Amino acid sequence: MRDPIQLWSYLAQEPLLWLTTTLVAYVIADWLADRARRHALANPVLLAVILIGTVLTLTGTPYATYFEGAQFVHFMLGPATVALALPLYDNLARVRASLLPMAAALFAGSLVAILSALGIAAALGVDGRTLLSIAPKSATAPVALGVSEAIGGQPTLTAVLVILTGIVGAVIATPMLNALKITDWRARGFAVGVAAHGIGTAHAFRVNSTAGAFSGIGMGLNAVLTAILVPLLVRVLM
Repeated sequence: MRDPIQLWSYLAQEPLLWLTTTLVAYVIADWLADRARRHALANPVLLAVILIGTVLTLTGTPYATYFEGAQFVHFMLGPATVALALPLYDNLARVRASLLPMAAALFAGSLVAILSALGIAAALGVDGRTLLSIAPKSATAPVALGVSEAIGGQPTLTAVLVILTGIVGAVIATPMLNALKITDWRARGFAVGVAAHGIGTAHAFRVNSTAGAFSGIGMGLNAVLTAILVPLLVRVLM
């Protein structure tokens, strides 16, 4: 009979272990968020990251080993991004009615997200590949990683920044928008999608279906615009 250390060493080599760990962590995190009445700070993704990070630390498992086992979740980001065309199609008439303000908000939001990230990081002494990795952090992960690699950044670092951006956006979105007295669910959702991509969109769907639909639209359009703007701005500014 194997001792616990030998047993764990054996299980850690199984690819399904980390995929199962990821799914279980999210189920637990979602349950905790529900118990907390969906408080902004009880974001399921944030809680799941903490749970998985704790498991990896306690077991001494390298991130590369975890990612190799859980990469199916990463693979599904691609189809999930393509599926964002559905809310755009379902709300096409409403999008056409608000096309001009949405286009202005999209351009302003995307441009500010890129320039503010680069400006703040540069002011703090960040440079080189690390600075390049920060630029696409407000786009959804599959697009952000591709852009980061194309401009010479570090995709792994970009992935971390994308997740952090989404979590922070999902946590502060509702309190901030309430404080600003923005009540139009279309505007609220679109702003969250542009700023906080998929994690923010998941939060928006929990709050209101219209906000979720427009958040998905904002997320998809911002991904396209970010892929265009980032290489151009990097070429001009750096």
